[in-house]
Amino acid sequence: MPAGLQLGVNVDHVATIRQARGTRFPDPVLAASLAELAGADQITVHLREDRRHIQDRDVTILRQTVQVPLNLEMAATPEMVRIAIATLPDTVTLVPEKRQERTTEGGLDVVGQAATLAPAIAALREAGIVVSLFIDPDPAQVAKSAELGAHTVELHTGDYCEAPTALLREQRLEQLRAAAEQAHNLSLRVAAGHGLDYKNVQEVARLPYMVELNIGHAIVARAVLVGLERAVREMVEAMRLA
Repeated sequence: MPAGLQLGVNVDHVATIRQARGTRFPDPVLAASLAELAGADQITVHLREDRRHIQDRDVTILRQTVQVPLNLEMAATPEMVRIAIATLPDTVTLVPEKRQERTTEGGLDVVGQAATLAPAIAALREAGIVVSLFIDPDPAQVAKSAELGAHTVELHTGDYCEAPTALLREQRLEQLRAAAEQAHNLSLRVAAGHGLDYKNVQEVARLPYMVELNIGHAIVARAVLVGLERAVREMVEAMRLA
């Protein structure tokens, strides 16, 4: 894969399968270990306010067992900030969250929610946690992220992945490229995620200054058919071919 580019594997949907039957398996902690063995550079989990998949206990055990960096996605609420400071993941990625959504539908409105985000970012930074903001590739959002003290921006790639035509896909890729360049110029690390799969990942992997891709659903979906270790290795290979 491009030099310096890392793969974060999101194991949320392993927990989704577990919660569907209310059993203790499949275990996202075990899945994280297998992903790590297969080449994942980071493990990502989203602790939602409604606990629809990942549970508090999962985060605690992952913090104790994962050898690669742990990235905790969460809403910027006082409860979640307290959990993050108690658990101390390597990175916290602040994301928008609506209870009725199936998955995260877009980036944070950093400009409009600055008053809420600022104290959360400050508290996490004070605890020594790297702070990432999941944002749309919009110049105002990138600029405000830097102003509020984020270390990283994770660019929302959903619009690119879901573009219905080649022309629109290229336009949205150009928005991502411009946002990555702007973020780099503002001394922000650049990550990306949402909707990436084995076919569309390469163009995003080639973007300038990209250091991290977080991918979950595509890997877990493929793992159902071929096994998790193979699914992770195939994504690593897809990124390498970029």
